[in-house]
This record gives sequence, C-alpha cells and structure tokens, in this order.
Amino acid sequence: MFTGIVEELGEVTRVEPRDAAMRLALRGPVVTKDAKHGDSIAVNGVCLTVVDVVGDEFTVDVVGETVKRTSLDGVEPGRLVNLERAMAADGRFSGHIVQGHVDGTGTFLSRDSDGLTRFAYPPRLSRYVVEKGSITVDGVSLTVAEVSADEFAVALIPTTLRATTLGRNQPGDAVNLEVDVLAKYVEKLAAVHLPPAAVENGRGEEDR
Repeated sequence: MFTGIVEELGEVTRVEPRDAAMRLALRGPVVTKDAKHGDSIAVNGVCLTVVDVVGDEFTVDVVGETVKRTSLDGVEPGRLVNLERAMAADGRFSGHIVQGHVDGTGTFLSRDSDGLTRFAYPPRLSRYVVEKGSITVDGVSLTVAEVSADEFAVALIPTTLRATTLGRNQPGDAVNLEVDVLAKYVEKLAAVHLPPAAVENGRGEEDR
C-alpha cells in the first residue's frame, strides 16, 4: 500500500521490450536506499515489483496488461517519473489509501497561474470522484477541487509542481488515475441493497 506522497523524481534509464511486456530500469537514489528484490515501488502511480537493484538503479517488469492500461505504454529513456516506496507499517499516513492499481488514464488539459490544474477523465469513473474527495494522479495524492462528468480539477501547491511530474505536464499528456478505493468498496457493498435498475444506471459501457 502507498499513500500518494511522492518521495522523489526518478528517471527511466533503459527500456527493454519483451513481446507485449517490457523491463524498465529506473534511477532513484532515495527509493533504492533500502530496496531489494520483491519490494513494491510505485512508478507514476503503478505498483511494480523490484527485480534487481544495482547502485541507485532498480529494474522492474511491466506485464502487457499494465502496459495497455497505463501511461507507461510508449515510455522512453529519459522520462521523469514519480517514485514512492510501499508504506512502512510504522510510517506516517500523510496522503490517502493508494493501492497502485490504475483505474484508467486521463489527459492533462490546463493549469492556471494559481495552480488550478484540469484533467479529462473517463466518464465511467465519475461516480467515484467527488468534490473535496481524494484522487491519485500519476501517483500523487490530491484533493478534488471541482468535478464534472468528464473533467476534474485539483489545486497544486508550488511544492507539488516542483517535486513531481505534474509541474512538467503539457496539454494532451496522459496521466494515470486511481480513484479512492473506499468508494469502490462502498458501491460494491451497497449494490446488493439497491434495485437492479439503479445499479445498472451507475455503470458505463466500459464497465460491462
């Protein structure tokens, strides 16, 4: 489990295609301090398993399903990524519950001079996104400032813009999105108490 508090900006140093999958090598002096084979590290919000650590670099395998469903598709050497180690049991819980399981990709739209940043997102996720609720964008825990059926906005402080990839996004860039897992569990538990039509109306075509 993660909390969406990015520890450092890492860099993709090598990409090895492997059929539909790939192996990535990434540089991250902070996350490699105590990383070992089998540990989990979130890379732009995607939970990946460490294969090996050499110096300040670590390697991970990205399966075809992950390549297809996340913004890691088409990643190239030199790309900067947000890195976070899995939360220690005695760690400080500073963000929100983040699994590193991407629910879909969104698109960076714009950012104004006050840091209000807008993203387009799949309408099928809209029922999980609420004003003042939590959402994860490329592994960063954020609070929703505004939301509509196909867009949401977050207010980014200068520290977040400087310390994560979100300050470097250009219009059209794809981002990984993870909605609040608590909302999905609530929906699942409540579904058995709702009329079938009500449950069906909450689903988009992509959910079927």
